[in-house]
Amino acid sequence: MDFSGDFTSEVAGAIGKRVSIRLREGDSMRDLLGVLKSEGEIIKGDGSVATFSTSDIAFFRVIPVFNRRDHERELEEARLQLYETASRQLREISSDLVRIYSCGPTVYRDAHVGNMRTFLLTDLIVRVLSLKGQSAITVQNITDVGHMNDNFVAGAQEDKVLQEARNQSLTPIEIARKYEERFHKDLASLNITPAHFYPRASDNMREIIEAIGVLIESGNAYVGSDKNVYFSAESFPSYGFISGNKLDSLKPGHRFEFEDDGAKRFHADWALWKVSATRTEMVWDSPWGIGFPGWHIECTAMSLQLLGDSVDIHVGGIDLRFPHHENERAQTNSIAKKDVVAHWLHGEHLLFEGRKMSKSAGNVVLVEEIIAAGLDPLALRLALLENRYRSQMNLTWDSLRAAHATLERWRSLVNSWGWGAELKYDQEVHANLMNDLDTPKVLIRLRAIEKDVTIGALDKRAIFLYADLVLGLDISRAPKVIEVSDEVKGLIELRTAARAEGNWSESDRLRDQLLSLGYKVQDGKS
Repeated sequence: MDFSGDFTSEVAGAIGKRVSIRLREGDSMRDLLGVLKSEGEIIKGDGSVATFSTSDIAFFRVIPVFNRRDHERELEEARLQLYETASRQLREISSDLVRIYSCGPTVYRDAHVGNMRTFLLTDLIVRVLSLKGQSAITVQNITDVGHMNDNFVAGAQEDKVLQEARNQSLTPIEIARKYEERFHKDLASLNITPAHFYPRASDNMREIIEAIGVLIESGNAYVGSDKNVYFSAESFPSYGFISGNKLDSLKPGHRFEFEDDGAKRFHADWALWKVSATRTEMVWDSPWGIGFPGWHIECTAMSLQLLGDSVDIHVGGIDLRFPHHENERAQTNSIAKKDVVAHWLHGEHLLFEGRKMSKSAGNVVLVEEIIAAGLDPLALRLALLENRYRSQMNLTWDSLRAAHATLERWRSLVNSWGWGAELKYDQEVHANLMNDLDTPKVLIRLRAIEKDVTIGALDKRAIFLYADLVLGLDISRAPKVIEVSDEVKGLIELRTAARAEGNWSESDRLRDQLLSLGYKVQDGKS
């Protein structure tokens, strides 16, 4: 896999193989998945042929395959089971084609490592499904307008995209596209499989306005005395299905979207459309006046447009469970006249150095900062995989450095175990992946295989490559060779001599000198 540069040779060497390609098309990206027919053609899953130019490739990845026939029975019996938030139970994902909607970023700033943990969740699901021969259609929205939750105070007419545009002396669209591009770059750095669709709220205003119109016609929404459009929470009896927050337990005075929504009929109603007062940017004409949409309605409109009225899995962070997903469910079901989402899946919070990440705490960490620290970005992916997606975890710089060291060791070992591309099915790895994405146990299994002297080198390599179909750690990559200067080599030789003479104080002094130059010395038995 690569993320920049000339891909001509990689493409030429992958003809006949299954590949994933991301293409640059102006300000947007297009993703292709299928079998490479030629250096400019790919056969997609539906049998159609798409053309492309290697000069437009943003990244390119060969997707390895393994012999399913040898393990058809195990593969058939082990179905992916995922925890479902509303029922609090494990549920089997059995559809041949799994429709997945994943809440995406609000593009007024960079996504931090906590956000990336949630985005990784969808990638893991898609990768595990592929082991079963199941396909997925994935949609991840881009919120570039209307993110009203916690963005407004009384009388305010700007959301965070507009605020950041003013701070950086850019237009709102320039801000949104800047951080959207950086978001995709971070996804690529973490080897996260691109979604099939990345719809932007600003590009789907017609669908959003139409959805609001349907809700008004059905009696689920109304125009308030302030000309804003609100959803009537009381019109949806099963509100609270996901989170357990029933309407009769939500007290008046709770902050719902705006502090100045005095025109609402019920305190838990929320805005679908806000009429603009002094705001002149990122506004659109509508039957209710010039304004902008609410946050929740964009997900409703775009999921219905791209996935229809049947969504197998809806993914998001646990912080979106309420009110965002409750509100989205109420809107979507009211339009479709049915329960649209079969499975609500949430990833838990990530702490950094023991605290919730926030600007005020000064512990917001970005992918680019991990790279700047000299760590492989996939060390973040490995560190996140050390914890199950639905348990709160504490990420630290020490855990990132440890993950980086593990990656380097594993890549060195995998390359020392041979050079074949063969994949070997491992029942324990497979079973743990199918059991609610139990990646910690998969990593424990790999560590055991690494040390098991009864397993041959080629088998070890093949099992690691099999696990990496889901782990996505680029485990077969050749380890980076570090050139050591003559000065450092000389210090190491002096220290070796000091240790041989039993001159421990001199040995310690030389060790500290090496550490000051950026080299940590660790003594083994030899």
